[in-house]
Amino acid sequence: MKYYIIAGERSGDLHASNLIKQLRLQDPDAEIRGWGGDMMQAAGMNLVRHYQEMAFMGFAEVFKSLRKILGFLKECKADIQTWQPDVVILVDYAGFNMRVAKFAKKQGMKVFYYISPKIWAWNQGRVHKIKKVVDRMFVIMPFEEEFYGRFDYKVDYVGNPVNDSVTDHVAVSDFRAKNKIYHNKPIIAILPGSRKQEIESMLDVMLSVLPSFRDYQFVVAGVSNFSKEYYEQYNKDPNIKIIYDQTYDLLAHSKAALVTSGTATLETALFNVPQVVCYKTSAISYFIAKLVIKVPYISLVNLIANKPVVTELIQDDFTPKKIVAELKQVLFDKYFLKKQLDGYELVRKQIGNYRTAERAAELMVDYLKEEKV
Repeated sequence: MKYYIIAGERSGDLHASNLIKQLRLQDPDAEIRGWGGDMMQAAGMNLVRHYQEMAFMGFAEVFKSLRKILGFLKECKADIQTWQPDVVILVDYAGFNMRVAKFAKKQGMKVFYYISPKIWAWNQGRVHKIKKVVDRMFVIMPFEEEFYGRFDYKVDYVGNPVNDSVTDHVAVSDFRAKNKIYHNKPIIAILPGSRKQEIESMLDVMLSVLPSFRDYQFVVAGVSNFSKEYYEQYNKDPNIKIIYDQTYDLLAHSKAALVTSGTATLETALFNVPQVVCYKTSAISYFIAKLVIKVPYISLVNLIANKPVVTELIQDDFTPKKIVAELKQVLFDKYFLKKQLDGYELVRKQIGNYRTAERAAELMVDYLKEEKV
């Protein structure tokens, strides 16, 4: 069968690449085409356009880039119509992918969604649109099955791919030697995000607390999307080390972490690393978010646990003084630390043990075969 897959960011590229590998096992003659990244291409997808060209974040930033986004959307629709896939598989990236879903459904194509849009966070009424344009939804948050059930829409919970990735990871023993990190200092991991806007909003402030933690080595998780020269502007102290594309190895060797809100908060929790969650966006984007967001937390850890497991320093709370105070708590307050680690255990239980990509691919191929009978 022919599968058209669309992912619009780095995490989607990773999860979609694992799905592609499993689809090929389930359907050895599969033809796969779509929009995504290097990992999807390496897994065997014919890449039409790279997600890096579409990496816009925040309400204001998206609005400013609207003409460019609409151009991409027109191009994508035309390519789908020309190629005529058996199914369009959308991976997260709701703003773009929901428009593609509506178009594909109008063309009479099957539409599957892998990793639900976060409609439970804001504008929950969009569930009615999803019911109209998405044939099958494959969710990765344990609370999403119940959420969709409230609207009489049956979805498949397939586990969480982050849990699979962390479970499968084998940490390298020579991590410190390989990266020339001294053995006499415990590591504080700095995860500033993978988008340029995130890095530029977060990294300077995160690193500004270093003088309060001279007995620790700060290690920044860089991504090779950006040049070493780009990151080196932040490397202003011998106690700062920047490494690239080794986030899991870094977490496996870290004492604590400062983490930009996103998938990395869940990854950090599953590695059992104490963390402080940080987030800052433009004033306009934050103002709009405050008006529309319906959930009490921004980190996946707190959302899954349904209680405050990790501290969230958001917008005006994201200050050097508050970062220092919270980081000292996770490093030195044994009661606080135990409470956080107990919360991590609750998150693991909620997620459960699944082989997410394998489960999703099996269900997708089975559903498609049923339709063809």
